[in-house]
Amino acid sequence: MDIIKKIFLWTYERNTWQWDALCGLILVFIFLTPKSWFTGSERHLLSKHQNPIPAMVLVGADVVENEGDTVKMRDHIRRLSGRTDAEVLAVRKVVGKDGKTTGYQVDIR
Repeated sequence: MDIIKKIFLWTYERNTWQWDALCGLILVFIFLTPKSWFTGSERHLLSKHQNPIPAMVLVGADVVENEGDTVKMRDHIRRLSGRTDAEVLAVRKVVGKDGKTTGYQVDIR
């Protein structure tokens, strides 16, 4: 009973063989555990559909004349990405040091 109590409460000092055995077990677990144990979860597969964070795409100023032309941006992004369901969520103008518009940051989903 005393050994079980010591294992659960871990009353061993750092320079004992018990501590070394525990560190060895941890290293064996880290280096010998297959990656498939951590990547094959159902939650990982659902995260693509439930991801609320939009992606950001940079569109050059030569492609679109103004930031209000979201239809043209959407069509251009759909052609580039190959995704026919891409939606434009927000558009931000990118201005260079000279004050000219260099492009647009477009949030898509």
